[in-house]
Amino acid sequence: MDYRYTAAERFMRYVQTDTQSDPHSDTFPSTEKQKDLSRILVAELLAIGVEDAHLDEWGYVYATIPSTTDKKVPVICFCAHVDTAPDCSGTNVKPILHQAWDGSPIVLPDDPSQVITTANHPYLRERIGDDIITASGTTLLGADDKAGVAVIMDAAAFFMQHPEIPHGPIRILFTPDEEVGRGVDKLDIQKLGAEFGYTLDGSERGSFEDETFSADGVEVHIQGISAHPGFAKGKLVNAIKIAAALIDALPKVGLSPETTAGREGFVHPVHMKGTAESATVEFILRDFRSAKLDDYFTLLENILAQVVEAHPGAGCTITRKEQYRNMKEVLDRHPQVAEYAEEAIRRAGMEVLRHPVRGGTDGSRLSFMGLPCPNIFTGEMAFHSRQEYVSVQDMEKAVHAVVELAKVWEERSGQQP
Repeated sequence: MDYRYTAAERFMRYVQTDTQSDPHSDTFPSTEKQKDLSRILVAELLAIGVEDAHLDEWGYVYATIPSTTDKKVPVICFCAHVDTAPDCSGTNVKPILHQAWDGSPIVLPDDPSQVITTANHPYLRERIGDDIITASGTTLLGADDKAGVAVIMDAAAFFMQHPEIPHGPIRILFTPDEEVGRGVDKLDIQKLGAEFGYTLDGSERGSFEDETFSADGVEVHIQGISAHPGFAKGKLVNAIKIAAALIDALPKVGLSPETTAGREGFVHPVHMKGTAESATVEFILRDFRSAKLDDYFTLLENILAQVVEAHPGAGCTITRKEQYRNMKEVLDRHPQVAEYAEEAIRRAGMEVLRHPVRGGTDGSRLSFMGLPCPNIFTGEMAFHSRQEYVSVQDMEKAVHAVVELAKVWEERSGQQP
C-alpha cells in the first residue's frame, strides 16, 4: 500500500498517557485517567475530518467514516481498548524505538535485568530487521491495546485522505476497562449502529481469531469459628487454613493455567483474602466449550464440600457468575465475517494464522450483544509485562489489512436497490 504510515508515531505518543484500569474500583470507567487518551483521540479524529467524533460520559469514543460508495454496504466497526492491564505499572512509560533490530539481546536501560531475547520470545526471530518498540524496563509498554488504537487511527487517516477508495460506512469505537472485564458494560449498541465488527487486539502478524474461551467467575466464602489463640483448643476453626486446603485439593496436573495449553480449560484461583474467622477465594473457570464450565463448577463444589466436611463447625457458600462466552458460537452463524477478514489479510500480503484465544476480548461480549466481532492482529507481544514489545512493520501490516477489509466488504455487497 503506497502510504506514509503514522501508526508508529501515534503509538509512541499514546503509550506515554497512563491509562491503567483498576479491578477494585466501583466507578465506570474504573479510572478517570483513561479518558485522557480518549480526549486526545477525539481531537485527532476531528482534526483529520471525522466530524462526529466524540467522547461520552462513560469513556467511549464513537466516530464515523462516511461511505464512499453508492452500494448498500453493511456498517462495520473497528474497535480497540484504551486501558492497560493492572498487572504491571503503566505510569511514565518511556517507549524506545530499536530501528532495524539486528537480533541481538535488547537490554532495557532503566532495569538492565530486563533483557528481551529470541530465546525467551521466539516470535522475535521472525522480526529481525524490523523496527521494534519496547518500554524502558520499569513499566509495561501498552501495546495491548494501544497498538490497536494506533492501527485504527492510522487507517482512519488513510480513509479520510483517500475518498476515492470505495468502502461502506465505518464506525470507530474505543472502549475503556477491557482489561478488567468491563469493556462494554455501558456501551450503547444501538447508538453504535454497526452490523459487524472487528477488534484490533491480536498478536502475531497475519493472525485472525474467531474463537475465545467461555468464562465464568466463582466466589467461595468460608466461615470459620474465631477464638483467642491462647485458648483455642477444640474451639478455633481457621477459615484461612480451610481456604488453603481447598486450593491444595485442586488437581495437580491439568485444569490449571500452568499445566494446560491449546484447547484445554482450567479452574484457576485468582484472589484470596481473609482472617481466621472468614475467608474468600475467587476463581475463574475457562474452556472453549461452554458446557464444560458446568463440569468445572461441579468439581469445585465437590472439592469444597469435602474440605469443609473435614473441619466440623465450618460453613461455606459458593456463587457463580457468567463473564463471557466463546464468540465462535455467534460467528459460525455469520461465516462472511471471517471469510472477508481472511481475504483482506491475504490481499495485504500475509499468510492467515488461525488459532483459538486462551482468553477473551471485547469482541466476545459484543458478539453476544448482536455485533459479531472477531479479532485481528496488531503485533502486540509479551503483553502485561515489562518485556512487552511490538514491531512497527506488524502495525503497518495491520493498517493495510484494515483498509483491504473495508474494500472487501464493499466489493462483496449488492448494488443499492
